Amino acid sequence: MAETVLIFARAPRLGTVKRRLAAGIGARGALRFHRAMLFSLARRLRADRRLRPAVMITPDHARVPGLRLPLIGQGAGDLGARMARALARFPRRRVYVIGCDIPGAGPADILAARHALGRADAVFGPALDGGYWLVGLGPRRPARPFAGVRWSTPDALADTLANVTARRVAFLPCRRDIDTVEDLSALPTTSPLRSFIPPSGRWRMGENFFF
Repeated sequence: MAETVLIFARAPRLGTVKRRLAAGIGARGALRFHRAMLFSLARRLRADRRLRPAVMITPDHARVPGLRLPLIGQGAGDLGARMARALARFPRRRVYVIGCDIPGAGPADILAARHALGRADAVFGPALDGGYWLVGLGPRRPARPFAGVRWSTPDALADTLANVTARRVAFLPCRRDIDTVEDLSALPTTSPLRSFIPPSGRWRMGENFFF
């Protein structure tokens, strides 16, 4: 049975995505970055028949032409409420929630998480900023895994782990999510994502950028 993968993402709209990154590369640069990352991840996951990806989108009725994946509205509430609602759609299956701002993320990460869930009830991909870029849960889930989590803080992962203390937990490698231009600058010099860094303070990017 194909693994259920839910990409959490904002609809690619000018001025509404990657606002901290936009402070360094401009709103249009942030939009193109976000769109490129979302489409790249969707393309990679869609190509692997072992996976069944969909995009949990906000706003709920947004459309993303060309994405070629099912779109499901996230609904109201904070990130924890929206993630819990998404997981509740699949009560008897393994489900993986992944962000779209992790360089290089793809099917191998989901398959590694699937392997981890063979011996654990939950798997997390920690992020360098104290959050996490992936969470996978099997059918044996805590009732409220995201209750009281302080999102967008260094405590997000620790708060979530406090809700799953009675479960066996596994971890994937820690990664950097891209929230600021400093995050882009910290990538290896060989990373094509560094092309988004504005030369001499001015953002410039070709329309046909793929990675």
